[in-house]
Amino acid sequence: MRNPSFWWIIAGMMLLLDWYVFQSLKTVLQPQSERIRTFVFSLHWTLAVLTLLALLLFPYLTYLQQSPFFRNYVFAILVGLFLAKMVASLVFFTDDIRRGVSWLVMRFFSRGAQELESGSLRIPRSVFMSWFGLGLGGTLFGTLLFGFRNKYNYQVKKISLAFANLPANFKGLTIVHISDIHSGSLENHSAVAAGVDMINKQKPDMVLFTGDLVNNKADEMDVLQSIFAKIQAPLGVYSTLGNHDYGDYVAWPSTEAKVANLESLKKVHANMGWRLLMNEHVVLEKGNDKIALLGIENWGAKGRFPKYGRMQDAYPGTETIPFKILMSHDPSHWDAQVRTEYPDISLMLAGHTHGMQFGLENPFFKWSPVQWMYRQWAGLYEEGNQKLYVNRGFGFIGYPGRVGIMPEITVIKLV
Repeated sequence: MRNPSFWWIIAGMMLLLDWYVFQSLKTVLQPQSERIRTFVFSLHWTLAVLTLLALLLFPYLTYLQQSPFFRNYVFAILVGLFLAKMVASLVFFTDDIRRGVSWLVMRFFSRGAQELESGSLRIPRSVFMSWFGLGLGGTLFGTLLFGFRNKYNYQVKKISLAFANLPANFKGLTIVHISDIHSGSLENHSAVAAGVDMINKQKPDMVLFTGDLVNNKADEMDVLQSIFAKIQAPLGVYSTLGNHDYGDYVAWPSTEAKVANLESLKKVHANMGWRLLMNEHVVLEKGNDKIALLGIENWGAKGRFPKYGRMQDAYPGTETIPFKILMSHDPSHWDAQVRTEYPDISLMLAGHTHGMQFGLENPFFKWSPVQWMYRQWAGLYEEGNQKLYVNRGFGFIGYPGRVGIMPEITVIKLV
């Protein structure tokens, strides 16, 4: 939004992809009547022009940037079209490599050389590969559209975790772990309320939220505070901040405005009855037994994600407590610092990745493009005596849907 030249580059790429797709459309529609070809070609270029206009106007029109409908749906459709055309074009390019190789091979034969000179030697596009590319791109785009219906399809995932150092009085402790609410994206408040009801029906002893309550601004929670305030647990609801909670992705009028936004967000946590842990810990007691719950601000080891978290502030005072749980938004923190410097953190809870809201997952196989950036991106990971659980996110951002990776409510039982 703040870099219009980026959108011009994307628009240029889209135009090239549109031209490439058009060549394949001409190939597969050769047997059809002139009327059908004219209709399909006109539709293709009409959609292409509208897409380009939307992309080029987006960085200049504040209304489009602030419109939830455009930001959530139209923009997602534009991105979906771009990805679909990119995938299709990779197939077309493969066929063009075949055509190029065939042309070179034929060039070395006298008959081919003569035809080249006369201009009669042409290697036609493969109708099969053209259909295959169009079908593959269309399937991807259709899948992304279908995924719109899954954005509130909350899934309860239950897991039992055994720890040798868990004090006896805490065996059987039930924790609900949620993450990445992204309230600015949540439009269907009745669906969100149903999700909160699902959380409470698990009857947890404690609820832990690992950051990204908002997309950018505290006022996104104005109409949702009353819904999330209904989350209750006997031992309390504890929370931390994620990278989106700081307002780092907004052009604020002043530093003071940005600071004020963060302070307002902290009050939102308090108003809902959530204990926000800011590089600190609390000690939970049952009988003569104790466990420590640590919560730090966002600490990311990947890309440009900030390192606001300070384990050196949260950890002191927990040294003698045998079992520790850490809430830290970004799972890359586990490998980068927790495992190496704090080996007595038994369990870390994180979120952040959303599983990219796109992937394949079943009891035998788990895949998402996000794994190319994050080694730990969804579910349970174990190294030695330490465990990490990465929640797939309650909400969504960017793409208003879920494909294969559903929004998650995690129920963890300590045994």
